[in-house]
Amino acid sequence: MSINIFQIFYSDLTKNQNDHGFLQLDNLANDRPDWREYWPIRKFLIENQLNSDDYYGFFSPKFMQKTGLGSKDVFEFIQSREGDAFLFSPFFDQSAFPMNVLEQSAAQHKDLQSTIEESFRLLDPSINASTILMNSSNTIFCNFFVAKKKFWDTWLTYCELIFSIAEKNDSALGRSLNANTNHDGGLAPAKVFVIERVASFIFSTQSQWKVHAFNPMALPYANSHVAKFKDELCILDSLKVAYSKNNFSDYLRIYNKVRSDIIKQLQL
Repeated sequence: MSINIFQIFYSDLTKNQNDHGFLQLDNLANDRPDWREYWPIRKFLIENQLNSDDYYGFFSPKFMQKTGLGSKDVFEFIQSREGDAFLFSPFFDQSAFPMNVLEQSAAQHKDLQSTIEESFRLLDPSINASTILMNSSNTIFCNFFVAKKKFWDTWLTYCELIFSIAEKNDSALGRSLNANTNHDGGLAPAKVFVIERVASFIFSTQSQWKVHAFNPMALPYANSHVAKFKDELCILDSLKVAYSKNNFSDYLRIYNKVRSDIIKQLQL
């Protein structure tokens, strides 16, 4: 078993600044910048034969900036556990407070929620994605995860369904995937943020995956109004984890009450 974690570089500057404890993935050509990280990840997965016993990950150059983690931290976490996937997702406030990544997307990109919901319906029509209760054990931002071949195969199959619709661009969903949305003071295609949420959809709707998440409360939070409610966020996330395991309605009721209390405090 080997751990193959690649950090993508787009220029000599990002190559030099990347963590060289990771393997380096060349995207200097940057043929399709409209797909951001999905393009080099997709290219690698299509062009290379993955070993079923090995782990693979693909991080952006901002991995250290967004997580505060170095390659040593990542490798030690993976080597001390057994599983199908390992999550290194920052922004605990963005996974603990919202119900799921659809609700979270609405707060970040107000025009994006319906596009994600329709895309998830394409992946599995039997699931009402808007009602999924996600938590920090199955939510990933920035594609910061490491997984075995069997998960990457599933992930790529789902992502390619979205990719095909966007590339054809001859349907309402295709046009909405290609439409720009606000991001970091600029614009980026909606499809980038849809793809980024596919792993969360898989982990939260398919129980067969054995997943380990790096302590999300030890990683940076987002710059959100709710981020200051650290104890309450821990309670919210714990309630969602508990509800996902046994479906007791009291957990969901208290989750909604704690959320409402936070919202009231923010409105004062």
